[in-house]
Amino acid sequence: MISRLESSPQSIRVAIADTTRMNSQLVAGALKRCHHNFEVCALSSNSSIAFGELQNYRPDVTLISARLEDGPLTGFKLLHELRSSESKTPAVMLLDTTERELVIDAFRSGARGVFCRDYSFKTLPKCIRCVHEGQVWVSNVELEFLLDLVVNLKPQKARASLGMALLTPREKDVVRLAAEGMRNQDIAAKLGVTEHTVRNYMFRIFDKLGISSRVELVLYAFSGVERIPTTAPSPALLYHNGIES
Repeated sequence: MISRLESSPQSIRVAIADTTRMNSQLVAGALKRCHHNFEVCALSSNSSIAFGELQNYRPDVTLISARLEDGPLTGFKLLHELRSSESKTPAVMLLDTTERELVIDAFRSGARGVFCRDYSFKTLPKCIRCVHEGQVWVSNVELEFLLDLVVNLKPQKARASLGMALLTPREKDVVRLAAEGMRNQDIAAKLGVTEHTVRNYMFRIFDKLGISSRVELVLYAFSGVERIPTTAPSPALLYHNGIES
């Protein structure tokens, strides 16, 4: 059980949920040594357990890896749960790469900043302080992604109330397998169809549910709006976004 620490007036409580508990502890140790007056707590790398720990610890800033031990997209699930719980703690999403859809979905899910592992660690303390002060941490490249999204934004089709009832049984199978972390090639092999057929299913599913990315589809499957029997994606599977994956 994590207990809330007594803070000095200017200290910032930081919680970290990285891909493994060891990774979280390594980042926590590095932040403690950088003399920025951080009180750092390494959380579980399991999204469900980390959510409970965050409720108890109540940090000032949370760092969440997009990929946790229970799946390559479960960091988004944790971020979504924090937002749904009306938590006021700002979060920074840790990304392996600045892939456009990952950046966009991080901010859609409620992140106040994204930090790529390719960046220098020396800028991470500045990122944390920036977000703690109510600002948004985003690079010029990532900002271009967001501006491009706004320029090309189309009205979403609000169909969540109908949800899975709009889908055929085969489309529901595709949703279930995608939520388990399978790529289109794997789904095609599992269902005995071509990869082209799976892409067509994805187009129809995205259109019916009013979503635009694979991350949104996985979050929808885990959201509890209509429970889909799924198992967590294998940590060995890397994130592949979109219909073409």
